[in-house]
Amino acid sequence: MRVALFTETYLPHINGVVTHVKILKEGLEKLGHEVLVVCADANAKCHYIDKNNVMHCPAIVSKKLYGYGLSSPYSRARFKLVERFNPDILHIHNEFGIGLFGANCAKKMHKPLVYTLHTMYDEYIYYVAPRLLVRPVKSLSHKYFKHLGKHSTALTGPSQKVAEYFKMIGVKNNVSVVPNPVELDAFSPSVITEESKQAFRKKYHLEKDDMVACFCGRLGREKSVDILLDYFAQTVKPEDHIKLVVIGDGPCKPELEEQAHRLGIDDMVVFTGKVMHDEIPPYYASCDVYVTASLSDTNSISMLEGMATGLPVLQRYDELNKDQVVDGQNGYTFKDAQEFYQKLKLIQALPIGDLVALRERAMESVKRAGATNLATYILAIYENAIKTHDVDKRRRRLDHERI
Repeated sequence: MRVALFTETYLPHINGVVTHVKILKEGLEKLGHEVLVVCADANAKCHYIDKNNVMHCPAIVSKKLYGYGLSSPYSRARFKLVERFNPDILHIHNEFGIGLFGANCAKKMHKPLVYTLHTMYDEYIYYVAPRLLVRPVKSLSHKYFKHLGKHSTALTGPSQKVAEYFKMIGVKNNVSVVPNPVELDAFSPSVITEESKQAFRKKYHLEKDDMVACFCGRLGREKSVDILLDYFAQTVKPEDHIKLVVIGDGPCKPELEEQAHRLGIDDMVVFTGKVMHDEIPPYYASCDVYVTASLSDTNSISMLEGMATGLPVLQRYDELNKDQVVDGQNGYTFKDAQEFYQKLKLIQALPIGDLVALRERAMESVKRAGATNLATYILAIYENAIKTHDVDKRRRRLDHERI
């Protein structure tokens, strides 16, 4: 099968969508399929396909969207390159210039279109709209996503939250929930050395008897790190020997650092700043629990990567993501500051044997999230989409003949 994947951002940028597309491409190629990735590239002067079968499309840099490139949804040169590749199926992973271009390609080429919604955009409206315009912009975005969803042959998303979102905006098509992937080999505890873990603790002045909770991600408002800081300040005391490490960078980092200072928890919170993706495994492996208060994530890849190193998760309860973390199995959920603290202390007090078992269950819960399994799931969706598209084409042809 020949598959074209469309994404606004790709390597060397790293985010959840990039990781997903990268692992999907590797999995499909491992199974013998040919894959073309179409992405925006602010450094590209013209459209070209590199040796890794990645098409780089000229783009402008968007300061509001973390410096990523945005490409025009219309390009004759780009269309000719996709047409020459002649994909059996087109799969869009974003909704902006490149995503809309992919949808238009599918329409022009009369090919099936798969649409994966990775992001709960209602939580991101504030990046592009002033406060007074949030409501009308949200309404417009719903109409746009509804249009994309209704004109796709198949819809997928990494959690039930995506299915509920499509339902809420009026898309009745079935949504296949496909869990996010993890680079299991890179995050396996067996490849992370004791020296690298000790170096992490030394770098950030973490004592041997400190329990370390970590969060990793882009520091935007939608990640709710401010709630973690508030809960930490309300409940955790210095004598608990519990530290919070916030891994990552983003527009809210300065105000989060200021918040920690204002709350008087500077000594208990570490902001690492930007960390390259290949350097993160020992960070996770040196910690004791992954914590998140975000309600915008759909099966966060950072969280899954932490679990792959053996980190149990302490997750703010979300009804639509309730199956991700099961109390006592791969972590715990919390609804308020006191429950957050109680679960931290519960994990801290676990006998070594119970803690090892919890860590093993956390790793076990993501073992099926590798490249080959993701590709296998998606291939079944592709095959069904091709059949559905062929049936629809035959029906439209028959209807036309009757007229």
